[in-house]
Amino acid sequence: MTTADPHVFLVGAGPGDPGLLTLRAAELLAAADVVLYDQLVPKRILDFANPAAECLCVRDLPGQTADRTPYTLQRMAAAAAAGKIVVRLKGGDPFVFGRGGEEAEALRLAGIPYEVVPGVTAALAAAAFLDIPLTHRHQASAVALITGHELPARPGGKLDWEALARFPGTLAIYMGIARLPLIVAELVKYGKDPDTPSAIVERASMGNMRTTFAPLHNLERARRQAGLESPGLILIGPVIDLRAASSWFEQKPLFGRRVLVTRPRDQVEGMVRKLERLGAVPLVLPTIEIRPPDDFGPLDAALYKLREGLYDWLVFSSAHGVHGFVKRLEALGRDLRDFGTVRIATIGPKTAEALREYRITPDLVPETSVRSEGFVAALAPHVRGQRLLLARAEQGREQLRTGLAEIARVEQVTVYTQVNVLDPASAPMDALRRGEVSFVPLSSANIARSLLAAMDATILGRIERGETQLIAISPETAAVAEGQGVRVAGTATTHTTEGMIEEMVRVARAKTT
Repeated sequence: MTTADPHVFLVGAGPGDPGLLTLRAAELLAAADVVLYDQLVPKRILDFANPAAECLCVRDLPGQTADRTPYTLQRMAAAAAAGKIVVRLKGGDPFVFGRGGEEAEALRLAGIPYEVVPGVTAALAAAAFLDIPLTHRHQASAVALITGHELPARPGGKLDWEALARFPGTLAIYMGIARLPLIVAELVKYGKDPDTPSAIVERASMGNMRTTFAPLHNLERARRQAGLESPGLILIGPVIDLRAASSWFEQKPLFGRRVLVTRPRDQVEGMVRKLERLGAVPLVLPTIEIRPPDDFGPLDAALYKLREGLYDWLVFSSAHGVHGFVKRLEALGRDLRDFGTVRIATIGPKTAEALREYRITPDLVPETSVRSEGFVAALAPHVRGQRLLLARAEQGREQLRTGLAEIARVEQVTVYTQVNVLDPASAPMDALRRGEVSFVPLSSANIARSLLAAMDATILGRIERGETQLIAISPETAAVAEGQGVRVAGTATTHTTEGMIEEMVRVARAKTT
């Protein structure tokens, strides 16, 4: 950036679904030094932020809600003056009931350059995810975006409910749940048909979206019966009746189901996004953490032998092993030329993909099985009697090493270690105890062991009754749970993340038929 470029960005976070974040918003979050976000911005959106950024909820600034603008401006101004990139992150669109206009005005008065990045506002998302056309040439030629929570002392008076009652289109009312009885009464008083189709949408665009539909005069009763609370969006107009019986989003195979994602934190994004696209609500609970070995001595010695051509085959049993091996090679100031003529085998397609990230194509990727026995059998004709280096986790499967040792001269080396970081008192574990989690995918034997050790009788009872269902990535992982008497609802046919998700979908569909 040059000194003339803005350092402050008023950014719309969209309605909640990370997939609706604009490219510009994601780009700025990734580059941000400071992120000041509103309380209603989903924490998932912060996953796009620069890991080194200072992320602060404006709710934690001094003062009450109406008094925080000066403090927010002070933080933005100080960070911008220090040359930092500041993202002021607001739910929906910053200029639609997000006080973005007030903050932009304050920045202008302070002489601070800024840029505004629009976001998808809640009314557009709520309608789209419910299959409700906000405009329709036979039903509505206009849309009104209305606040249900006006500033009491606003100059110019209050909303003209009489004009809104006559409005020839769709009314989209933000922040109106607390005043819903008054809003309905005002509209009906000024001539709005009490039977006008209406809806309330809570958490629009996300897997835990909830809705209720009713004639206008009965909307408050329907809201109470559905248990909907603020924040929520109210839609009023004939277009509500054009909706499908079940929207395209509500027909997603995992819609509304909470899934406990137990993979290491640096591996969750891909799985979380796949689940979100299927309508699920992922709860992230890292169970293990991948760390370098305590002693690099054996690995460094193996890397020296590799450079000297003392191995015929190099075997990787996981993507972590690939990354740890190459990173250590680079840390020693060496590069992939050290691989020389060694042939490489990997267990499973994901491990092969990790290797290809470094422009290396494995010589052998058995397609029959990722189980140790199947891998050894597939490898046997190629490595019998040869020198083989097995790069693996400290807690790796012993069957793999012993099986290879029967057919080759095997040296194994620890490339990484797995540390249990599961917090039994975390919010996701509490949700598991309350029976709010539909699926728990077990993506490795070590993850299964760590998780099972933290489960109390309440959780185990829910699993036994089928209220919460375990999905294993492979038969070996399933055996860990079943060996402790814990029922596994399904095992992935293809032993990958995608395979586990496919199995969840199959089990979910079987449960609803």
